[in-house]
Amino acid sequence: MRSLRTKVTLLAVCLIIIAVVSVSLHSVFFIRNTEKQEANQLLLLLCETGEKNLDYYFNSVQKSVGKVASAVETDLNGLEDEKLAQHVERVRKVFDEMASKTNGVLTYYYRIDPEVSSKVKGFWYTDLNGEGFVEREVTDITKYDTSDTSKLVWFTVPKYEGEAVWLPPYITDNLNKRVISYNMPIYWRGKFVGVVGIEIDYTTMAEQVESIRLYNNGYAFLSDEEGNLFFHPYIDVSQYPENEIPKVPESAIDKSTFIRYNYEGVDKIAAWLPLSNGMRLNVTVPVSETEGDWQRLVWQTMIFAIVVLLVASTFTMLYAKRITRPLEELTDAADQVDQGNYDIKLTYDRDDEVGRLTSTFKRLAGHMKDYITDLNKRAYVDSMTHVRNKGAYSTYTEGLQQSLESNSELEFAVGMFDCDNLKKINDRYGHEKGDVYLMAACRLICRVFQHSPVFRIGGDEFAVILQNDDLKNKDALVQKFTESMESISASAANEWEQVHVSLGIVVYDAQIDHSVSDVLLRADELMYENKRMRKMGR
Repeated sequence: MRSLRTKVTLLAVCLIIIAVVSVSLHSVFFIRNTEKQEANQLLLLLCETGEKNLDYYFNSVQKSVGKVASAVETDLNGLEDEKLAQHVERVRKVFDEMASKTNGVLTYYYRIDPEVSSKVKGFWYTDLNGEGFVEREVTDITKYDTSDTSKLVWFTVPKYEGEAVWLPPYITDNLNKRVISYNMPIYWRGKFVGVVGIEIDYTTMAEQVESIRLYNNGYAFLSDEEGNLFFHPYIDVSQYPENEIPKVPESAIDKSTFIRYNYEGVDKIAAWLPLSNGMRLNVTVPVSETEGDWQRLVWQTMIFAIVVLLVASTFTMLYAKRITRPLEELTDAADQVDQGNYDIKLTYDRDDEVGRLTSTFKRLAGHMKDYITDLNKRAYVDSMTHVRNKGAYSTYTEGLQQSLESNSELEFAVGMFDCDNLKKINDRYGHEKGDVYLMAACRLICRVFQHSPVFRIGGDEFAVILQNDDLKNKDALVQKFTESMESISASAANEWEQVHVSLGIVVYDAQIDHSVSDVLLRADELMYENKRMRKMGR
């Protein structure tokens, strides 16, 4: 006959076994999925970060070439040799300024098609040692068949395609350097005139990709959607002839974001994203490294469960709580991060698997917060004037509307500004002078209404939200603005340095305004009325 103590002990042991097995199974499932999701998220985050860094770099090159091409086509006024030579000299200055502001430029050029002119060839500048651009003798295009796109690719391909194009890595004809380039064809009245382009050093791009690392053996590489390899940290692609360059495994070519494949007997998982120049950025890591932590943690949990069964139910509960508490904190923290709260508090700091996981999660949350904050700042700032942009304006007015709904006695005013004659300045003097005109108007608005948020809501339109002291001093500020505008215009030597701005400022009136949109509409109408009056006054 068994004693009560034995029965209680057996019952406690049975309950402990059931609880430990249940918790162990649940922990295995939870840890496995959490680790898998975090590994995938980390893989994708590294890929997204690399993609954004590379695209930012490529886009800066595209914008520079695009601006030069626009200036070139605007400046063209004939294809006679004399006019063409004068045109090339003007473009040379524009291109030099643009290239000096673009990171990583190895060469830049503007080449005229020999079919257009046999005398005016264009120009070619290189910066091989980082000490500044030096003009070099241009390639003799007449020695090539320009209909053969396998030769002189920086010229023949954009001419054949008839549109801007990124070229995959190639060896330059004269410098014997591996580069990638972005080129745009130039047309005048439908006739192909030539090509403007920028070549960037292949190693600059390779260094950015080389810096992407994950775990012990994770790395990044570049390919295209057919699997052609452009860069690999462990394969020197430049040493292979073009028709013998290795390809990525066929199993690694897929449309899915995450790809599992086998390379040289190693199971791997990769994430990929397309780049703006047509390449694919791939970040890969051995599957064993992404699963190693959770497998070790599962084994330790099982061994610990056996030990717990041997010692006592009390100690089992204490140890179970010790294990589950940091996991619960991590779960709560993951929920907070999912809801957009990155200021999480994790107290577990022991030097074990869970502690390292907690530390990694805290660092990841911190990186995500910095990254999201940086993106938000960039998303709401106008790139030219550096005041808030239209997106920030929409967000601000939405918040103002919410405040108005909870407080009908809210006091504020809206000012609308429109820069006069911008189109005339752009047409007469060029868009660069138009930008100078816009910046002068923006500086005046910001200086006078320095205590109020200023927004650029259109090409030549600005808005200001007045509250507190600026609202009280509205009339004085308008007078100061008008006087300052007249003073600047009177002393300006050039038309584009003057400031002519129509404005309309309206104070919120609860009797007639039912929403912030009504105030904006009245301010806009008053601004246009001011514009009409100003035109009549001239």
